[in-house]
Amino acid sequence: MSLIERCRTPALGGHLDRCDACGYELPSYNSCRNRHCPKCQTLAKERWLQERQEELLPVGYFHLVFTLPHQLNPLLLGNRRALLALLFAAVADTLQAFAHDPQWRLEGQLGFLAVLHTWSQTLIDHFHLHCLIPAGVLREDGSWQSARESFLFRTQSLAKAFRSRYLDLLERCYRQNKLLLAGSTSPLGAPEQFARFVDALRHKPWIVYAKRPFAGPQQVLDYLGRYTHRVAISNHRILSVGDGRVIFSYRDRRDHNRSKQMSLDGQEFIRRFLLHVLPPGFMKIRHFGFLANTCKTANLQRIRAQLGQSPLPQAPQPSPETVAEMMLRITGEDISRCPRCRQGRLVRAAELPALLPVAHTEAFDTS
Repeated sequence: MSLIERCRTPALGGHLDRCDACGYELPSYNSCRNRHCPKCQTLAKERWLQERQEELLPVGYFHLVFTLPHQLNPLLLGNRRALLALLFAAVADTLQAFAHDPQWRLEGQLGFLAVLHTWSQTLIDHFHLHCLIPAGVLREDGSWQSARESFLFRTQSLAKAFRSRYLDLLERCYRQNKLLLAGSTSPLGAPEQFARFVDALRHKPWIVYAKRPFAGPQQVLDYLGRYTHRVAISNHRILSVGDGRVIFSYRDRRDHNRSKQMSLDGQEFIRRFLLHVLPPGFMKIRHFGFLANTCKTANLQRIRAQLGQSPLPQAPQPSPETVAEMMLRITGEDISRCPRCRQGRLVRAAELPALLPVAHTEAFDTS
């Protein structure tokens, strides 16, 4: 929270730019680079998207969303690292089991990207995983088997299998004493109480939602830009701050996705925002199957060859864009041009030291 408050202020230091034509001086302050900061995700997102562009296949893509029931929220909030890892594991196991099941006419290994989101539009805890899945599998013999364009798996069947796998993993964690419960008086501390809790969840419908399939790689890239580096709330949704209250906009899913406003006490707003700070080093974007980091380069080469596409480039990639080049491409604004005379260029003239020390280096993790 301290880093977000200091972001792009004199507290983090920066540099002084001077126009080489009129002498105008403009300070530029450093970003906090924290992955939960609403101001620091645009450039990180653009660099990440550039790296992903060459990995897209010329096939359709499916978008599935796996949601954990809210009854698990109190347990999740006390065991984020363990139980969110179970979410990734249960979803991956479920999807791969379906991909190998003959009834779905694929019988191979899926590749997919999973992105964790932990919030609802009103900032309450809502744990769900967005999965982006190329329409096909890589079979054991190395051949590519395409999926149907409009259908991958039955969502009701996925939901039941996901529920079973997640709760099996949850019970294993409990038996291995890996769960932190809310004090010794927590009813879930007793085995019979925990068993009843899990049994109730086994009889509750879980939700797996299939969004409309993407038409092609460009749609996938547009989607990734919206979802992968999103934080709990972006600055443009905050409408006003004053008199100890924060007013922000949200979309009401239960009312035809209409845009509405919510007013919260400042402390409650901050409490809700901090619900979505992930454990240090916890990876919220993960690749699975034939897109796993250890094997995706070779797998993509093989699949693209079978689809009649040129292989991935082997030569070193060109130097990454500078911040000025990236902002010019994204916004059309040349931030290196002097904002006063509009003729000269801004040249770095001096370094501005940080006014306050940054003690918590873990906060700079951007995974």
